[in-house]
Amino acid sequence: MKKLLFISVFLLATPVMFAQSAGGSGLSFLKIGSGARNIALGDNGTVFANDATAIFYSPANLSRNDNSEISFTHNEWIQGVRTEMLAAKFSLFGMKMGFGVNSTRIGEIEVRERPGDALSTFTADFIAISLGTGFKISEKVSAGVVLKYLYEGMFYEDAAGYAVDLSGRYTVNDALFLTAAIRNLGAMNELKTIATKLPTDFRVGAGYNFAMPQNKLNFSTGLEVQKFLSTDDIHINAGVEAVYDGLIAVRLGYQSLYEAKGLTTGIGIYWNSLAFDYALTPFGQDLGLGHTFSVKLGL
Repeated sequence: MKKLLFISVFLLATPVMFAQSAGGSGLSFLKIGSGARNIALGDNGTVFANDATAIFYSPANLSRNDNSEISFTHNEWIQGVRTEMLAAKFSLFGMKMGFGVNSTRIGEIEVRERPGDALSTFTADFIAISLGTGFKISEKVSAGVVLKYLYEGMFYEDAAGYAVDLSGRYTVNDALFLTAAIRNLGAMNELKTIATKLPTDFRVGAGYNFAMPQNKLNFSTGLEVQKFLSTDDIHINAGVEAVYDGLIAVRLGYQSLYEAKGLTTGIGIYWNSLAFDYALTPFGQDLGLGHTFSVKLGL
């Protein structure tokens, strides 16, 4: 029963099968964070995503350096929801490019016509494929754009659509920067008879970095305000990271005004061009724990 209740919330993408609240949106898999580092830091990706995962949060961040890399994330979420994400950052014809795939599946959803044994089960699949670029407008100002192909399919029905993300970044000085992004502007084809409304959100944030060289410590802090345009809710995402000697990172984050989640935490281990990251997301309402694992390779 708990799984069915959770799926009815998660699958706001399917108004055919589950009721939507007034003004709500669907395709909730687009709200799941990418990269264990970002998730551990309160899913504060427009501020902290300075690697290939910027394709999912703020493509303007792709312009920050010339590094090429590939990142893979496995998200063992709650109630049988699993997400695999692939992200790549590279240069093409002098442009800083990003590519990402988000594949989310919910398995063993039971079909019932009346109380009693299930008649059968089915899976729900959601996919987003992203391609984007980040570029510098000036030494202090960067911008970025992402185009997405979207797909949802379940119980013999499917639909496709598109979305656009836009973002900007302003570097105040070596320590302080400001960010802004609007994500998931677009539309879906009808799923049976109703087109799913995208979870468009706007984020604005700030990051501040500082070091304690005598202790071999580097700190990154970030604060972000997030507003989903289809609801009245405003969320505050905050995070702090401490990295010792460029080898190990400890992270703590917080997301406000969610009924079932708040604190996040995680660690990271760096070795040459490899990075291993883990994030833990405790959920309330007896939903359990969310685990996210990421590995990143610099090329």
